[in-house]
Amino acid sequence: MNYISTRGQIEPVSFKDAVMMGLATDGGLLLPERIPTLSAATLDVWRELSYQQLAFELISLYATDIPADDLKDLIDRSYATFDNREITPVVHEDGVYILELFHGPTLAFKDVALQLLGNLFTYLLKERGEKMNIVGATSGDTGSAAIYGVRGKENINIFILHPHLKTSPIQALQMTTVTDANVHNIAAKGTFDDCQNIVKSLFNDLPFKEKYALGAVNSINWARVLAQVVYYFYAWFRVTDNGGANIVFSVPTGNFGDIFAGYIAKRMGLPISKLLLATNENNILTRFINDGDYSLGDVVQTASPSMDIQLASNFERYLFYLYDENPARVRDAFVQLAQTGRIAFSEAELAQVRNEFLSRSVNQVETLETIATFHKATGYLLDPHTAVGVRAAQELVPTDATPICLATAHPAKFGEAVEQATGIAPPFPQALAGIDRLPSRCVVLDADRAAIKAFIEEKAL
Repeated sequence: MNYISTRGQIEPVSFKDAVMMGLATDGGLLLPERIPTLSAATLDVWRELSYQQLAFELISLYATDIPADDLKDLIDRSYATFDNREITPVVHEDGVYILELFHGPTLAFKDVALQLLGNLFTYLLKERGEKMNIVGATSGDTGSAAIYGVRGKENINIFILHPHLKTSPIQALQMTTVTDANVHNIAAKGTFDDCQNIVKSLFNDLPFKEKYALGAVNSINWARVLAQVVYYFYAWFRVTDNGGANIVFSVPTGNFGDIFAGYIAKRMGLPISKLLLATNENNILTRFINDGDYSLGDVVQTASPSMDIQLASNFERYLFYLYDENPARVRDAFVQLAQTGRIAFSEAELAQVRNEFLSRSVNQVETLETIATFHKATGYLLDPHTAVGVRAAQELVPTDATPICLATAHPAKFGEAVEQATGIAPPFPQALAGIDRLPSRCVVLDADRAAIKAFIEEKAL
């Protein structure tokens, strides 16, 4: 299958090329030329598959230029690092199903995609006899998951930007205590949006991108979104096995990537009733869905820092479909955003959005309250991001629907917030034991494109 740009100004490329490019050379994001549509009979067959088997069946529809045996091996090796045989198990607590996405090596949902992406990079670099300098931005979890996906691997350097002192302490330690020679952590004195904008500008600098063979691990890389599509199918099968119907997925998100994976699953024919987009005070996406207001504001620091984002990079992919796959409309929208700080939508477009999505903004008081009340009712500890999704589901999902809430991180990663809410410090899993005593390495720089570009030039392969 070939891949096209949301901005329509490049020739179609293969899946392998899409993985290696990350961002299209015209500044757009890559998407498959078509979304496969699945029959009810196929869904019945897939219901019986293990997670790894399901991942193979789904990803092979899109990665048509990777031999089947190679793809199976890549998938099996990627999920061998998880501590639960189901990879993304589903539990039932207090009237909601919780899809646990934190059983990978860094205890966050990003592992599901980035363990696979790291292995894909290694496979393709070896095949091509090439080297790569990965550059990415993180609001907390992407960075550590990406680092663990490629640490120590040959022919790869990784540079991860995170906002200085604006992640949780555990998130920062998970990145900076990985001291492999190919890992470079950059703490930028700014916001996640500053970091993300710098990364995108470096990829848009085509001579720089080509000279240093830049690779993308942020959710601008289509392979990341594709890997996340799998767990929507897996969770739907587990819950409908138990008689659930009229499924609503509640997704805490700031960058639109995780919920966009659910949107792709729905376009493929997975019977999802609604996608519930849950935000914190950084609620540009909620304002878009509920009020038609996609306008940039200031980033607010919260107890759910991975969602402290204003400019959602994967939103462009959704616009491509909202605009009937018209790349000129996408280009015009982002010109409008650059000039005015907002994108305007017609009433017909907003009606289509609301047919597909619900949304709720959950503030910090509500988040901590939800952690406390949910724990009191069930004994189950929610991390603050998952609590945002649970609260939104409790408020918006109708009684005749079954909510599946995505648990995006282990509560121990945000122990201060959990302890503030419940009075209980979540127990540290083995993966975090002694992490605060490990040696660390990180450089602190201004959120300045030139300074960060110079650092990458100095350290690049």
